[in-house]
Amino acid sequence: MKFNRLNTVIFIGFLAIVGVIIMQLFLLNQAYIFEKRDTEDKIHFALQDVVEKIYRDNKSELPVANPIKKVSENYFIVNVNDVFENRILEHYLKTEFDKVKLELDFEYAIYDCSSESMVYGNYISIDGTPSKVCEDCFSKNTDLTYYFAIRFPHLKQSYFTSLSQYWVFTAVLFLVLIIYVYSVFLMLQQKRYTELQKDFINNMTHEFKTPLASILIASNYANTQNEIKDNPKLSKYMQIIINQSNKLNQHIEKILYVAKTDSNQIVLEKTKVDVNSVLELVKENILLKHQKSIQIDILLEKKYFVMADEFHFYNLIYNVIDNSVKYAENEASIQIKSNETNKGLFLNFSDDGVGIPEKDLPFVFDKFYRVARQDNKDIEGFGIGLSYVKRVCEWHKWNVSVKNNDDKGITVSIQINKNDYE
Repeated sequence: MKFNRLNTVIFIGFLAIVGVIIMQLFLLNQAYIFEKRDTEDKIHFALQDVVEKIYRDNKSELPVANPIKKVSENYFIVNVNDVFENRILEHYLKTEFDKVKLELDFEYAIYDCSSESMVYGNYISIDGTPSKVCEDCFSKNTDLTYYFAIRFPHLKQSYFTSLSQYWVFTAVLFLVLIIYVYSVFLMLQQKRYTELQKDFINNMTHEFKTPLASILIASNYANTQNEIKDNPKLSKYMQIIINQSNKLNQHIEKILYVAKTDSNQIVLEKTKVDVNSVLELVKENILLKHQKSIQIDILLEKKYFVMADEFHFYNLIYNVIDNSVKYAENEASIQIKSNETNKGLFLNFSDDGVGIPEKDLPFVFDKFYRVARQDNKDIEGFGIGLSYVKRVCEWHKWNVSVKNNDDKGITVSIQINKNDYE
């Protein structure tokens, strides 16, 4: 795997999260060991005090050797080495366990010398609910004479219960790791799609633009020949070929612009642009392109200059006006006005077209979005014109908005920052 910047960040992030999880598991293990040791110490001290009380009742001396023997995780044998009563033993066990705050269910059994067997004592539940006893869990020890055995049936479960907050933290960390891995997967997938998109742009530039340029060159040359000029039908068909080729070329350019903006291949070259000159140039090209009756009134308050990328600024204006002309009914009337406020310069493009339904207004700048209309099939375009307009405004850190007029048509407003015009 090639370690570029993205892969390095992903790898370091993965190591960091794995390291945190390993540390959390280590802390969890340490907490488990500590909890286990603490519980065993409580059991040992409580049973030690029980033995001392029994010896005190019998007025005997305490043995030197440790009377408590741990047989298994939850099973203990206590050597008393003297007679004692069942009822007193149970009382002492309850009392001493309460002292050390050992909140565990337990059951005990006493060795009977006469029958040489373990006699089951009782099951003591902390919450008072009955539970299944296990008399067969107690086995006798041939090395001892006076002793009792005690068993904690839920000791292991108590360890995990007491560490509940650690389990929650560990689960959250694992969830973070899963989300991180999933996010990385999506990032790598998106990166792959971006690379495919770049390949598409390169291939499209070659596969579409080259043959289209050849068609235009050949068509324009053929259109100048006398055989074509003298034949009205051939001349008409040749003009159709040229017009449709130019139209296809414009569509390809728009698709390429959108693809380039998505792959961040756009670099702005800002210069001082004469707004009035751009508007006049766009007006001239629009009038040449469309066959319908068009009136475009440029009513700016004064001569403005903006700091912008001239190429994209021209396309921005062209797309706004072209969109208004396309959606005009029979005759298109467009007014371009300026308005200076404390927020900057507003260029307002108002038309008298069919307008936009209120439910569609929030989406008109979305890529490939087209307002549902009965004559949509008759209106050319891919729904990327206004999307491109919004992108150009975002690159320049400007704002663009659209609203319906009170009578008919819409107004598209472009807000240019104070520092970007004069």
